[in-house]
Amino acid sequence: MASLVLTFSLLFATFSSPFVDAFNYSYGSTLTAPALNTIDAFNYSDGNSTLAAPALNPIDACWRRDPKWSTNRQALAKCAVGFGKHALGGSKGPIYVVTSPADEVGKPKPGTLRFGATQPKPLWITFQRDMVIRLKTELEVTSHKTIDGRGAKVDIGNGPCVSIKRATNVIIHGITVHNCRLSKGFDGDGIRVFKSKNVWIDHCHLSRCQDGLLDVVTSSTAVTISNNRLINHQKAMLLGHSDKHVADKNMKVTVAFNVFGPGLTERMPRVRFGYAHVANNMYNKWNLYAIGGSADPTIFSEANHFVAPDRKEHKEITKRMDKSPAAKKWKWSTNKDVFINGAFFTPSGGPGVPPPYAAGEAFPVAPGAQVPALTASAGPLPCVPGRVC
Repeated sequence: MASLVLTFSLLFATFSSPFVDAFNYSYGSTLTAPALNTIDAFNYSDGNSTLAAPALNPIDACWRRDPKWSTNRQALAKCAVGFGKHALGGSKGPIYVVTSPADEVGKPKPGTLRFGATQPKPLWITFQRDMVIRLKTELEVTSHKTIDGRGAKVDIGNGPCVSIKRATNVIIHGITVHNCRLSKGFDGDGIRVFKSKNVWIDHCHLSRCQDGLLDVVTSSTAVTISNNRLINHQKAMLLGHSDKHVADKNMKVTVAFNVFGPGLTERMPRVRFGYAHVANNMYNKWNLYAIGGSADPTIFSEANHFVAPDRKEHKEITKRMDKSPAAKKWKWSTNKDVFINGAFFTPSGGPGVPPPYAAGEAFPVAPGAQVPALTASAGPLPCVPGRVC
């Protein structure tokens, strides 16, 4: 009884204070979590991995306990981790409010999403109310923009969807993208990042598109994909344009705190040439494989939670599209991953290559056993202004 009362007291104390010290992380150097609006994300021991506080990953711990998030929206730009850490979005510009779900391509009207997303100046785009937006052609988000769906249910789908082309400093947060279709000049991806850098895609829900759900291609780099929920599709996530696009050697992508599945077949992600840090993701089975690649990519799989499908021929997590001896030298490694239902990762290339993060980009990676809790809020959040989210 005494231990039960103590546990309850700790939880009550944590919930009652919006500002609780977060954790430190050492990966060659020590990273102190942001001091602003933080909460103890997890307190664990490698022995039992027992959660002693509400499970918030370091991104969510940066802002979700601030009841004033809706009047300080741009603070979200300080919360990214990994290679996309420096994506500022529209934090240097004013708030732009979408008041209409209408879409006009030639001369978009003020108050529409297309008008805000295509302006030449920085904007932090929010939504006046819940909206179902049906785009007439793909939405090309220009540089220095944030699409912030917090506080509203924003649904984009059943037609062309979203692309980030030749842009920098873009944040997309808290929207649902689904049933995306081919249109003129658009491949039918849910969200496509093309020749862009400093991009952060967070807390989105993606499903059932004609091509990929979320693709990062053609010389894009400095990208973080986090807290998203991807379901019900064949090709989930592609990092790298083609086996001939050598410029993608410079691509660096962080894939963290996402939920993959159910209903996914492959590409979680598939990587070409570049570097992918795949950490603390939840894998709810797959139909063919989870993580694959070609053209000599480097993959560092860290503390993910892999639940294999029941079919024994598909329990392997990894797939190399090249059967030559050279593929055995690719730097693919697993570090502290959790394997359930017979899942297994086939490493190659000797010791793993930890992520080459610059100052401020590294983040705490929790034990894989805690991933189900840390990813429980993946996808758009039901945030209400004036309350913690």
